[in-house]
Amino acid sequence: MRVLGIDPGLRCLGWGVIEVSGSRLSHVANGAIRTEGSVLAERLLMLFTGLSEVLERYGPDAAAVEQTFVNRDGAGTLKLGQARGVAVLVVARAGLAVGEYAPNAVKKAVVGVGHADKVQVAHMVRHQLPGVELAGPDAADALAIAICHAHHLQSAGRLAAALKGAA
Repeated sequence: MRVLGIDPGLRCLGWGVIEVSGSRLSHVANGAIRTEGSVLAERLLMLFTGLSEVLERYGPDAAAVEQTFVNRDGAGTLKLGQARGVAVLVVARAGLAVGEYAPNAVKKAVVGVGHADKVQVAHMVRHQLPGVELAGPDAADALAIAICHAHHLQSAGRLAAALKGAA
């Protein structure tokens, strides 16, 4: 199974694809979609087009997006939410369910600590995906989201199997 993780951002949207085989995780690809300009609609279109190409090229079976956190800058939070909306739309348009995780949940799943910094997240992504070359901190975060979702899917699968066996 291939899992796509997305770290939404208006200036830079990170993405990462991993392969899940049993409990084994392996890196497929990662990168960032960068936008420029001052026209919001054009930047959102760049995100839509770039992420659509990622889905078409790597054909994930599952996807997850980081939830938006609210910060002091209301306008910035709104723009981040619009970038996140584009990411969710692209994934839903491809027919995939969208897993959504709070930043602290992703960090806890990958690092073991909910308030880890970006350096710690990147270190643990490299540890869990040996040989990976990260395309930057946003791509590392996206791979962490994919890893978190893979763990969640594995747990849900084990629970469903246990419930079926008990029935």
